[in-house]
Amino acid sequence: MKKIIHALGLLAIIILFTSFGYQKKKINCSLTVEVSGLRNAKGVVQFAVYNTPDAFPDEDYKKYYRKHTAKIVDGFSTVTFENLPSGKYAVNILHDEDENGKIKKGMVLPKEGIGFSNYESIGMFNKPKFSEAGIVLKSDTAIQVKIIYM
Repeated sequence: MKKIIHALGLLAIIILFTSFGYQKKKINCSLTVEVSGLRNAKGVVQFAVYNTPDAFPDEDYKKYYRKHTAKIVDGFSTVTFENLPSGKYAVNILHDEDENGKIKKGMVLPKEGIGFSNYESIGMFNKPKFSEAGIVLKSDTAIQVKIIYM
């Protein structure tokens, strides 16, 4: 009987310790996003971070994971998103000149500056995709996003 109890205890200890090895450890990271080349100091820059492909891109800025706005100083703006769990994210920025939180459009194209992580340009056939804009966070990271005026 003692051998059975001892064996069961040993089995429980083995299961307990091996279960720790299978848990994914989420690390909280910061993501600093910088943008330069803003054409003027009107309004603010809106920075939105997305963590799912179905939410990106988001013209109405309603499906973001986190969002911040920042002032413009000398054509430059920056924010830091703190305590993001490690994982994949995409960034969308808007030079929100009229501060309404939405992209101001002409007939089709935006009249305000926009930008996406990992994109230098966009167009009718080069629309942003989460898979291409995605940044994998494993530690504190800083990126630059190019502002695009059309």
